[in-house]
Amino acid sequence: MKKSVLLLFVCSSFLVFSQPSQGDKFSQLINLVDRFYVDTVNSNQLTETAIIALLEKLDPHSTYISKEEVADANSSINGSFVGVGIRFQILKDTVMVVATIPGGPSEKLGILPGDKIVRVNNESIAGIGIKNSQVRDRLLGELGTKVSIEILRKQSEKPFEFTIKRDKIPLFSVDAHYMLTKDIGYIKLSSFSRTTVEEVQQSIKNLKDNGMKHLIFDLQGNGGGLLDAAQKIADEFLSGDKLVVYSEGRAQPRTNLKAGNKGLWEKGSLIVLTDEYSASASEIVSGAIQDWDRGIIIGRRTYGKGLVQRPFDLIDGSQIRLTMARYYTPSGRFIQKPYDDIDSYKKDLSLRYKNGEFVHIDSIKLPDSLRFETLELKRTVFGGGGIMPDLFVPLDTSGITDYFSAVVRGGHINNYSLEYVDKKRIELMKEYTDASRFKSDFTIDSSFLSDFNEYVRKNDPDIKFDEEQWKESMQLISYRLKAGIAQNLWGYSEFFQVYNDTNEIVQRAIECIEKKEYDRLLKNSKQ
Repeated sequence: MKKSVLLLFVCSSFLVFSQPSQGDKFSQLINLVDRFYVDTVNSNQLTETAIIALLEKLDPHSTYISKEEVADANSSINGSFVGVGIRFQILKDTVMVVATIPGGPSEKLGILPGDKIVRVNNESIAGIGIKNSQVRDRLLGELGTKVSIEILRKQSEKPFEFTIKRDKIPLFSVDAHYMLTKDIGYIKLSSFSRTTVEEVQQSIKNLKDNGMKHLIFDLQGNGGGLLDAAQKIADEFLSGDKLVVYSEGRAQPRTNLKAGNKGLWEKGSLIVLTDEYSASASEIVSGAIQDWDRGIIIGRRTYGKGLVQRPFDLIDGSQIRLTMARYYTPSGRFIQKPYDDIDSYKKDLSLRYKNGEFVHIDSIKLPDSLRFETLELKRTVFGGGGIMPDLFVPLDTSGITDYFSAVVRGGHINNYSLEYVDKKRIELMKEYTDASRFKSDFTIDSSFLSDFNEYVRKNDPDIKFDEEQWKESMQLISYRLKAGIAQNLWGYSEFFQVYNDTNEIVQRAIECIEKKEYDRLLKNSKQ
C-alpha cells in the first residue's frame, strides 16, 4: 500500500514537471542563449525586447516601460515631478533659464529668467554640446537632495552660486485660461492628471468671476491621461447622475462611471474643441458632452482610442500598461479605430491627411452601422474611429510653405524669440505691463522680420530663402514670433492669448456663439 501511494506521488510529480509553463519555457530559452550562443549577449536587453514584441501582438496601446523610464512616464499622470523648478532651453550651447515654476525652489532662491547655467555640481556644462536629456539628468533627483549650480546673469560681472534643494514640482495640465471676449471664457487643457480637476475648477471660478457666459473648452492636441480625471471633468458639465462612460472587457465586467456631484458649469453654453490628436480621456469627455446634447463639438475628428490600460509593476521596477477593457460613450459608441493592421494603424493620421480628411469633411466615409443618436435631441452621431465634431473646421494650410516648415523644424522661431527677450526683457516689461497691452500694442514690422531672416541665414545657411514662400508665410511667422515673445516674457497662457488669433478652430467657436449658431444646433435642449 505504501509503495502504491509513493508511486502515485512520484507519477503525479512527474506529470506536473512534464508540463512546464510558458514562463518556464521562456526562462529556459534565455538561459540557453546566455550559456551557448556564439557571442556574448545582454540577457536583460533580450528579455525587454521579447516583452515589447509580445505586447505589440496584443494591441497598439499595451506597452512596456523600462525601470529607468517609469518615473518620467508617470510624472504627467501624477501631475508632478521632483526637480529644481525651472523651464530651460539650450541656446548657443548654453543652458538658459526660460522661466521658474511658481512656488518652486529656484524661484524661492531668486533665480531669474535669462540666467545662464554654466556649472552643475562643479562640472562645466557650457560649450560642451550638452543635450536636453543630460541637463535633466543633472537637475532631477530624489526629493530633498541638493544640487549646486553656478549661473551668469546680465549686468553682473561675477557668477552667482546657488544650492538648490530638490522638491516636488507641479506639472500643470491647464495651459491657459482667460476671457476671449467680454463674455466668452476659454480653458486650454493639455492632459488629464491627478491635479486636473482642481485646476479646471479654479479656472472656471476665475472665469465666472470675470463675467463668463459661454465656455470654450479646448482639447486640441490633448492625448488623454487618467480615466478618473475624465469622469470628474465631465461631471463639472453634466447635471444629475448621467452616465459619462462605461467600460468592459474579458476579465472586467461592465463598469459604469457617472456624474453625480454638483458641477461648476452645468448650465451655460459649452463648446469643446477637438482635433486629430485629441485622444482617450479627451474623447470620453467630448463623447459624453455630445451624447447628452450638453454642448457641441467643433474641430476635426478625434484620434480614435477606445481602449483602457491598467499599469502593472514588474519585479525589477519596470512596468507594463496592459489593455483591460474597451470604453463606450453613453449612447453606446465604441470609438476605437480598427487595429487589425498595425502598420496602417500607426500611419492612420498621415493616411487621413493624404485622403483629404483634414480639409474636406466629405472625405470621411463612415458606414451606417456606426450611426447612433444623441440621448436628448436624437441628433446623429458616429462611432468606430473617434468623435466626429458637430461643426467641422478644415485644417488651414495657408502660409505653411517649405520655408516655414524648415524654419520651424530648425527651432529658429523659438530661439529668436528667446534671444530677443533676453536682450530686451527689462525694456519690454516696462513698456508692456501685461499680456493684454502687449497683444494690442506690440507690432512686428518689416525691420523686425528682416532681422529674423538674417538670424536664420547666419544660423542655418542650409535653409534657402525663397521670396515667394516668404510672402506666403510672413503673417504666420509674425504671429508665431509674437506668441513666442509673449511666452518668454510671461508663460504659456500668454502664448495662447496671442496664438489663438490664428487658430481657426478657436475662431470658429467664437463665431458660433456670436452668430447664434450654438442656439440653433441645440434649440430643443433642456439645459
